[in-house]
Amino acid sequence: MEFDTFRLAASTADLAEEPDAREHADIVEFRMDLAEEPLAALANYDGDLPLLVTNRAAWEGGEAEDDRARLDALERAVERGAVAVVDVELAAIEDGDGARVVDHARELGVSVVVSTHDFEATPGMGELQETLSRACEHGDVGKLAVTAQRRDDVLDLLVATRAATAAGDTVATMAMGEPGRHSRAVAPLYGSKIGYAPVDPASATAPGQYDLATLRGLVDSLSGDAETV
Repeated sequence: MEFDTFRLAASTADLAEEPDAREHADIVEFRMDLAEEPLAALANYDGDLPLLVTNRAAWEGGEAEDDRARLDALERAVERGAVAVVDVELAAIEDGDGARVVDHARELGVSVVVSTHDFEATPGMGELQETLSRACEHGDVGKLAVTAQRRDDVLDLLVATRAATAAGDTVATMAMGEPGRHSRAVAPLYGSKIGYAPVDPASATAPGQYDLATLRGLVDSLSGDAETV
């Protein structure tokens, strides 16, 4: 899947929600770690939207405890025709066995998002830029989600997003938490290529997410305004 334009991902642990996402989403992020029988769900999936599969490790905010088993499941998941993108944590690639998922995905023509999440704070500018650069070395998209303690943290993230984009990298960035909530709508103006929103607002998978229809409307409205300036 190409990320030359912004893509809105509808996050869910239930692929039966896919029809509800079609009006606003470009892709469905299937949270395998939150699903009861994820591989069976993938085998039975017959929706219209392509899938981004995520099997998030417990050590990075998810619920998958067994690292080997979750990576095995991701390898099997990318073999499904509906899967266009796979998410693999940067730490799993650099410090674990995640590179095998990346390699297998590449063999099958599946795009790779390499992600990092900080649920405590927003690192300094140098670390933000370095993390994005490292993620982009391994993946087609480098994803960085941080936690904003104040609005100035969002400014730092946007600067890092713009710098990475200007350098030719493809990134997806967002600031979690209430002070950073608006970053989900604004970051695409600075180059962020993926946004995430739950199909069901009651099932948000990260702090500060907008619902799907709201985020689609905000991004489209802001992008349209930017084009006329």
